[in-house]
Parts: sequence; structure tokens; C-alpha cells
Amino acid sequence: MRNPMRILRRQRERTPRQAARTVVLDQDGSVFLLRSDNVEVGVHWTSPGGGIEPGESPVEGARRELWEETGWTDLAPGPLLCTWEHDFTWHGIPVRQHEHIFLTVGPHRGPVGDVSSVHATDGILDWRWWTTADLADERADALWPPQLPSLLADVRARGWPGGGAPGSLPAFEPVDLGYVANGAGSSSGSSSREATDA
Repeated sequence: MRNPMRILRRQRERTPRQAARTVVLDQDGSVFLLRSDNVEVGVHWTSPGGGIEPGESPVEGARRELWEETGWTDLAPGPLLCTWEHDFTWHGIPVRQHEHIFLTVGPHRGPVGDVSSVHATDGILDWRWWTTADLADERADALWPPQLPSLLADVRARGWPGGGAPGSLPAFEPVDLGYVANGAGSSSGSSSREATDA
């Protein structure tokens, strides 16, 4: 008979992984997101990004991933929006990923150049711009992080996307969402924000 405690410990073992992303807003406040389907967490939408390579800072990793997944070499990550940790399976490896998510502003457009091989390798299935109404739709696919709609509502209230480059936009304090379990909704994000800001 199998030892249930050994099985439980095996299920809890995850490889730490550092990653970084860039949330891109257009001048109307819509956000560019990529659609993926993960074997552990299912279909979800997230901003361009991925694992940080050895020797990279989070902002350097976010910029490289943004360029690789969109071809938008004219954009760069701006201020830090949030950090969070979550679990998923990356190329067959169960990981606990710690992410830095940055914010920037860019034109309303699709990916530039041929990014199909990068998308195939990273399991990216589609892309689209989400309006505030899209983000508020309870029938929509899951978002990474789930608190993204409330985070973006906060920065919009502070004057984003404004009318210029990230350096000229209003400052705000980044939010540490902590660990967010799979399936957690935006309500858990509210408690994380309250705990962080307290």
C-alpha cells in the first residue's frame, strides 16, 4: 500500500521559477493579452512574458520576452505593476513561479513579424486586445493574475494610459499579491491588496 504522506509530499514539491511580464495598454485603456492552454491550469490569458534567464534582471527578462512574443521592439517595460506567485506545469515540470509584472503603453496593433515559432514553443494559441468591459465579463476565460482587472482599474484611476510614454505617466505603488492558488478569483486579490497595503 502506498504511503499517503509520501504522495502528498511529492505533490507539494515544485521547482521555483522566476519570470517577468509586461502589461501593454493602448491609448484607450485596452490591454493586450495572449491565450494559452496549460495542462495543469487550463485555458488562460496573460500578458507577454516568461522565464528570466541567468544573469537577467526582471526588467531585462520582461523586455526580451515582450520582444520575442510580440515583435514590438519599440516598446520597453515601464513601472512595476505587481508581483505574485502561482503554480503551473511548465514543459512537464511542476513549478511555483514568482513573477514581476511591469506596465507600459503602446499602439493598438497585432504582433509584428513572424512570432509563430515562439508562440508554438511557449504554447501561445491566440492574442487579442481586451477592453474594460471584456475584463469585467464573468464568462471570460481565466486571467493571470486573476486580480488583473482591479489592478488595471486602479492604474486607470491614476491617469493611465494618459497621453505619452511611460516616463511621463503618473506614478503608483506596485502591489504584492503574494501566492495566488489556482482557481482563486478577484475577491482573493482584494484581500491580498488590503494585507499588502496595511
